[in-house]
Amino acid sequence: MAINLQKGQRIDIGLSKISIGLGWHPNEGTGSAFDLDASAFMIDETRHILQEEYFIFYGNTDSPDGALHHTGDDPTGGNSADGDDETIQVDLTKIDPRVREILFVVTIHEAISRRQNFGQVRDSYIRVVDEGSGNEIAKYELGEDFSIETGVEFGRLYLKDGKWKFEASGIGYREDLAYFLSKYFKGQIIK
Repeated sequence: MAINLQKGQRIDIGLSKISIGLGWHPNEGTGSAFDLDASAFMIDETRHILQEEYFIFYGNTDSPDGALHHTGDDPTGGNSADGDDETIQVDLTKIDPRVREILFVVTIHEAISRRQNFGQVRDSYIRVVDEGSGNEIAKYELGEDFSIETGVEFGRLYLKDGKWKFEASGIGYREDLAYFLSKYFKGQIIK
């Protein structure tokens, strides 16, 4: 039976192969098409991305260690009627040993120019799925907490005492993807 997580709640993963599914529905009649993008940041103990290739998104779908795979971009939010809009597959047995955390972020592409924010999005969620059985382990629904935010840290996997855990973050920002890159990338900013 799946666990419905609350903001800040943490669970032990207890599996090695999972997928992180993200979904959303733009409100009808909000003008331009909504393009929400899921990204994963593989972070070391200093809270930085190991190197550029450890930033996983629709333009870089596979991590160098083979642990993460982004299954592709959904520029319309139309997939979640039948499943997740975007999915990132995770094999925890392959994670580079320097990685201590994997942060999952969703941003709205061109949010400022299109005058879009998460207040215009409904039914947004992140869920953890057992890759072997396809069963949902846990789900966190964002709810209506965000009205002006254009980027949201949905959740994170983190290593504690040798075990991987998941936390439902739900932290909103009035920022775009460049903000997260500058926050977590210690080298030159990725474009």
